[in-house]
Amino acid sequence: MLLALCTVSGARGQQFDKWFADSTLRLDYVFAGNATSEHIFFEQAYSSPRWAGRKSRLAETFLRGNGQIVLRDHETGEKLFTHSFSTLFQEWKATEEARQVDKAFETSYNVPFPRKPVDVTVTLFDFHGKVSSTMTHTVDPTDILIRPMGKTGIPHFYVWKGGAATHADNGLPVATSRNFIPTEADPDADVDITGCIDLAIVAEGYTEQQMGKFYHDCNHVVDAIFAHEPFTSLKSRFNVVAVASASKEAGPSVPHLGRWRSTAAATHYDTFYSDRYLMSQDIHRIYDLLAGVPFEHIIVLVNSDTYGGGGIYNQVNVSTSDHPTFRQVLVHEFGHGYAGLGDEYDYGDASESMYPADTEPWEPNLTTLHDFQKKWGDMVPKGTAIPTPLDPSVPNYRQLRNDDDRRRLNAASQRVGVFEGGGYQTKGVYRPAQECRMKINEVELFCPVCAKAIIDITDFYTSH
Repeated sequence: MLLALCTVSGARGQQFDKWFADSTLRLDYVFAGNATSEHIFFEQAYSSPRWAGRKSRLAETFLRGNGQIVLRDHETGEKLFTHSFSTLFQEWKATEEARQVDKAFETSYNVPFPRKPVDVTVTLFDFHGKVSSTMTHTVDPTDILIRPMGKTGIPHFYVWKGGAATHADNGLPVATSRNFIPTEADPDADVDITGCIDLAIVAEGYTEQQMGKFYHDCNHVVDAIFAHEPFTSLKSRFNVVAVASASKEAGPSVPHLGRWRSTAAATHYDTFYSDRYLMSQDIHRIYDLLAGVPFEHIIVLVNSDTYGGGGIYNQVNVSTSDHPTFRQVLVHEFGHGYAGLGDEYDYGDASESMYPADTEPWEPNLTTLHDFQKKWGDMVPKGTAIPTPLDPSVPNYRQLRNDDDRRRLNAASQRVGVFEGGGYQTKGVYRPAQECRMKINEVELFCPVCAKAIIDITDFYTSH
């Protein structure tokens, strides 16, 4: 059954309670290095009340990701919890700059708070899926240097609550104007954080006077994500909380225009010197803004009308609020950050492929044909050629003339095959549909393979 309310079973709760308290352990790291070397440094541990993550299948990994963090019982070595992720640092390692200079990147991870000492292992993988670096350290839950993180005083209010709630009638304020002032009601009242996926929207580049606009924009975020299947059918499995982190100045920084702003999350365009790549390297700062807020996934909503954004699996999603393609970009980036979906477009071939021919990508919607049957082989209609030739009757997205062209383009997204071109490469990497939400903004729909990936990862987080 696709739809399910946010619930917690007694059996999985008992197993969770054996090893963990209903609290969060935040672990801050720095990943540093260059194109050929890397190092992992542990920086600081924090604690906060309540655990918002999954309470079942704790030791399982749904996607490999580009890295993993694993907790093991210090005494017995039993694996207790696994979390996979990707990082901005690993993307940077493929750039030309990484061949010229060493750099360091922040990252933070929330794990359930252990009742006994645990060994924490952080592992990074290279493009071949092989371990490129690893580091293990022990965390003792009685360590006096684990710093408690209380509420920051930053207002946060739910704009969507899962379960049986409805959008505009969920007992919490919904912004309708730029002058909206939140009430003093408990923002966490009657919110189930143990069975739903908790998504936090962080205000970036909104001044104190613009918080009404922020809440209004958050409603657009909810509407955009859940207007797309399969998110529409999965809406009851999500909570969405708006975190009103005020910035001293409006808008993000734009380095290529010499414009630097003092903002809550320190986002800027020109990440890796790409004009449209809008990202923050201050992950610790973002986690500080979220102290006291139960969350699993993050959208940093940037008060800007300029095209840009980014999404990194199980780390952060960034999107602008006012560009005409806001809805398309937001949902595309959330496909990256939430479901680990890869980009299905190409740039022309880079000097070093992120998807070498001898390795099957971990992203569910890309393949090098190295081990394709484990991907979407069972979804390809019998008799379909592999690689699958393009259908010449599908209109080019740059030359859409009318609604009929758009319908034909969207229809093409639902035909599953093995089309060459994806993961930024024109050759050797294959995608499941001729067009898809993960390829171009002009297509409204996720292809069936991407949709299945979203459903499957949601089941992993919420089913029991």
